[in-house]
Amino acid sequence: MNVLEDLEPQVRALGAALRARGWRLVTAESCTGGLIAACCTAVAGSSDWFERGFVTYSNEAKTESLGVPASLIGAHGAVSEAVARVMATGALAHAHAQLALAVTGIAGPGGAVPGKPVGTVWLAWAQADGHVGAELLHLPGDRGAVRAETVLRALERALACCAAEPAP
Repeated sequence: MNVLEDLEPQVRALGAALRARGWRLVTAESCTGGLIAACCTAVAGSSDWFERGFVTYSNEAKTESLGVPASLIGAHGAVSEAVARVMATGALAHAHAQLALAVTGIAGPGGAVPGKPVGTVWLAWAQADGHVGAELLHLPGDRGAVRAETVLRALERALACCAAEPAP
């Protein structure tokens, strides 16, 4: 699977929806390592709607770049709803955007811990109007499959956020 090519239709649809609302997107990525941002910026014209991406693979990066408290990571783990939500709101706070996507998870093959097997991913989103949401994903497959499916689900969620808001 070539994620950049395979997800181009979804990226184009998202770009059109963001443009229609005058919104810009920011991403905060851990387990995908910037793949959401790469898919977005692979499409010509994305500079109209893609603002920036944060790749916060380490816990320290989540704290330093997005303002995720180290104590929150310590209490819940980096792969948690609480951390994903703060990643999304932190990305929004550090960007000139109206919609943020954040992902943190265990793509494998290692990294699983009790209660968090490989394929566990938290996807969170935050909007400038204050709405914040999160979704727990349990994705099958190897590292590549988990990462690709995470990107797809994030793009779908962003498009759903746009559809939930009336265009101006």
